[in-house]
Amino acid sequence: MLPSQPLLHAAVFALVVLQAFASGTFIAAVYEHAVILPDATNKPVSPDDALALMNKNMDVLEGAIKEAAQQGAHIIVTPEDGIYGWLFTRETIYPYLEDIPDPAVNWIPCTDPTRFAPAPVQERLSCMARNNSIYVVANIGDKKPCNSSDPGCPSDGRYQYNTDVVFDPEGKLVARYHKYNLFRRETQFNYPKEPEAVTFETPFGKFGIFTCFDIL
Repeated sequence: MLPSQPLLHAAVFALVVLQAFASGTFIAAVYEHAVILPDATNKPVSPDDALALMNKNMDVLEGAIKEAAQQGAHIIVTPEDGIYGWLFTRETIYPYLEDIPDPAVNWIPCTDPTRFAPAPVQERLSCMARNNSIYVVANIGDKKPCNSSDPGCPSDGRYQYNTDVVFDPEGKLVARYHKYNLFRRETQFNYPKEPEAVTFETPFGKFGIFTCFDIL
């Protein structure tokens, strides 16, 4: 994998060049990094240990987001599994998941972190967007409780989704997308009952979201 810093520079520079040839466009940064992975284990770690691992990866993302914003980017897209990796079973990923509300709730986790269930990852991503005045697209895990009245409810009583979130430059959650076409090894996640068409508006255009295999 390429070193992270040169990759960020290349992504931002390429889009700056495009802007120079097209009036009324925007600058986007696309960032990839060597994800710090958890130790392989068959037992779930504690929530504190899960958050510690995620904070290490978010430290890396925070530096990239700050640099992209300083170079004039309006939006940055960060990688799938970029906050916790992919070495999980359904049980071991659970401590890494948060309950992500519908964006219609009009929520800025950075300024109102206790409005919903504990969500330190959403809070930190929100603050990254707010502190740098940039749209941040990130990939995290969502959990949703269910019960026997739902015939599709998994035996452990919850749905788990590979999820994209978008925070605007004020830090507000403006989009949530659940990946539909899971890779064959993504047994830790469920797919939504119906494919989702998720979009969000910005001053420089309307965007839609998909993740990896969804392109097919």
